[in-house]
This record gives sequence, structure tokens and C-alpha cells, in this order.
Amino acid sequence: QVQLVVSGGGLVQPGGSMRLSCVASGSIFSLNTMGWYRSAPGNERLLVADMTGGRPRYAELAKGRFTIWNDNAKNTMYLEMSRLEVEDTGNYSCWVPPAYWGQGAQVTVSS
Repeated sequence: QVQLVVSGGGLVQPGGSMRLSCVASGSIFSLNTMGWYRSAPGNERLLVADMTGGRPRYAELAKGRFTIWNDNAKNTMYLEMSRLEVEDTGNYSCWVPPAYWGQGAQVTVSS
């Protein structure tokens, strides 16, 4: 079993930045494969960024604005979001294989 606890989130103005963290515990060996997803009312959950074997990959919506990385020593994964837009509003969850999810953090981008 793996437990994922997300921290961060909240209200931010357009153009602002925010960092999300996801701490893993339990039977986790590394966070070299993991991801961040976003869900919003009426929309499907979509991939924001992930990392496979330590290599990051970004959805188009995140390229150039978001950064994903991990710290295996701390069992923590991060998502740094900058130049946030109203459309980035949603609930952000972390994921590790095969199917473990964090509880999610609400990010609201609004003036």
C-alpha cells in the first residue's frame, strides 16, 4: 500500500505561481515514475505532467509554465506552476503506479 498526501493549493491571482507537494509513504521505492493530474467540474481528469524513469513530460497546457520533479530522499514529488491562468483552476492530484492517488489540492486562479 502507498499513501500520498498533497499539500499546497489555494487561491492565486492570474500570473502568479504556486507549488504543490505530494509526500509518499508506505511501499514506495522511488518516485521516478509519477504524475500530476487536474480535474475540474464537467471536465475529465487530464494529465498535467508526469515523469517516467526520471524523465519529465508535460501536457501542452503546462509546457513552459509548469515544472515537475521529485526528491526521492524525501519521498516527495513536486509541481511548480507559474504564470497561472484562470483555466488552470482545478483539483490537482498526484499519482504513482499502479493506481495510487493523492487526495488532491484545489487550485483556484482568480483575480
